[in-house]
Amino acid sequence: MGIRRGLAGGIAAMLALSGAAFARAPAEAPALTPDQAALKAHVMFLAADALRGREAGTPDYMIAAEYVASRFFAAGLKPAGDDGTYLQRVPLVRFRAAAQGDLVLTRKGAAPLPLVFGRDFVPGAIAGKAQFALDAPVVFVGQGIVAPKYKRNDYAGVDVRGKIVAYIARTPVTLPSEERAHFAAPATRAAIAGDRGAVGVIAIEPGSITEAGWDRPQMSWAKADGTDGMTATPILAVISGSGATKLFVGARTSWEKIAPRVDDPEASFKAEQLPGMMTVALKTQSEQLVSANVAGLLPGTDPALGREVVVLSAHLDGLGVGPPVNGDAIYNGAEDNAVGIAALIEAARRFRTSDMPTRRSILFLAVTAEEEGLIGSDYFATHPPLPSARIVADVNFDMPVLSYAFTDMTVFGADRSTLGPIVSQAVAALGVTTSPDPNPEQGFFVRSDHYRFVQQGIPSVFLWPGQAGPGKAAFETFLKERYHLPSDDLTQPIDWAQGLRFVAANTAITRAIADAPERPRWNKGDFFGLLYGGPGAK
Repeated sequence: MGIRRGLAGGIAAMLALSGAAFARAPAEAPALTPDQAALKAHVMFLAADALRGREAGTPDYMIAAEYVASRFFAAGLKPAGDDGTYLQRVPLVRFRAAAQGDLVLTRKGAAPLPLVFGRDFVPGAIAGKAQFALDAPVVFVGQGIVAPKYKRNDYAGVDVRGKIVAYIARTPVTLPSEERAHFAAPATRAAIAGDRGAVGVIAIEPGSITEAGWDRPQMSWAKADGTDGMTATPILAVISGSGATKLFVGARTSWEKIAPRVDDPEASFKAEQLPGMMTVALKTQSEQLVSANVAGLLPGTDPALGREVVVLSAHLDGLGVGPPVNGDAIYNGAEDNAVGIAALIEAARRFRTSDMPTRRSILFLAVTAEEEGLIGSDYFATHPPLPSARIVADVNFDMPVLSYAFTDMTVFGADRSTLGPIVSQAVAALGVTTSPDPNPEQGFFVRSDHYRFVQQGIPSVFLWPGQAGPGKAAFETFLKERYHLPSDDLTQPIDWAQGLRFVAANTAITRAIADAPERPRWNKGDFFGLLYGGPGAK
């Protein structure tokens, strides 16, 4: 009911603002072809000021979701959401620290030693828990990494069941870039700790910390009780070097001996239980919201393979309304990721009208709350509307920069599975080469929605127009001048012909996957395939 009332108000506002909103698009230059115009038309709607940046959990986002649902209907897709609709309801919880919190160390024979807010620590927040209290021993586990493939187990020799884990917030540069990005995520360290029975996690930031942003809102999908559905083991606090000095009082190895080695790539740290107990008291403010993924299915024609599904995904949400930049506070998200959604819609139309239907089914998926941490895709991957074993691959569309004529495509994830040759052949047929990630230090592989499918053991891939020729300068200009800024709107140069090439490349890849006699498999021994139990990895 609340969503319906919000939708009505949002539509009224949109009608009132539509003239001003679409006036932002520049006068048309050369005439567009019908297919180019169709691509641009979707972006004109989705990136209009009237939708106020499509922030997840807002009526503005739901207008965008209903628009995508209508386009899926027009493309002839079958509803694949809840209750015979195109929408999959995604319960969200927005939460933030509501007080400075208390962390106190107690040791036998010594007075309680409190950590000082802002100097020694900043508190975490526990979604759905207005008040949270914990009293437990603390175990130091080095950098908190367990990676058998790389002969790494920072938990060796300790039992963390019922205890708080403290780890150094560093990841070794000796790991490959994508594995390093995986371990850099606090949620990864928390999951590793939780799998071993820990009841909470503390990150040690070896230098100083700042109070800035200590109560910044976070978001997750919500369990039925309003608690966090994505982070089972609570992240209790971040402590500084001064806080670590207090934490390690009486330990076999003092913090003063550890601190100089935290950035040494060859350093290793012996795990140990620290003396005494830590008492933690936190307060959290939580707010429940509702958003939606949009899902439409194009059934395959093969009696057996038609039960298997290739997912095409793109995130629909944006950053909403934020701090003004040059007087503009609406973060329209045209390239990131209205263009990706437009490509998804046009890919659906192409497949539906093709005279060569695919053997496997294709599920077209627009997800919510990507900008908040890949939340909508995580919810879909853990609550799929069909058995997850039937999902054989994900092809993800996210933020293609279309301001130049690309001659190569940057491929993320394909070389980890049998998707690699499929992608290379499909792209080569279009006269485009493939290139490895030119920015491996950014860890883009784990920063978009396909990664949530990887975490379910599903081979996945996403592509960007590459950085050969003018691509590098164009991509760097976008990151510097438009990425996550209000200037990512329709006043920027977008070459809609390149948009069609982007659609063509991804549809060719999808068709090859959907028609292949065998489902994709992970390469034997691949780190992510082994970690998440994907087919072929063992």
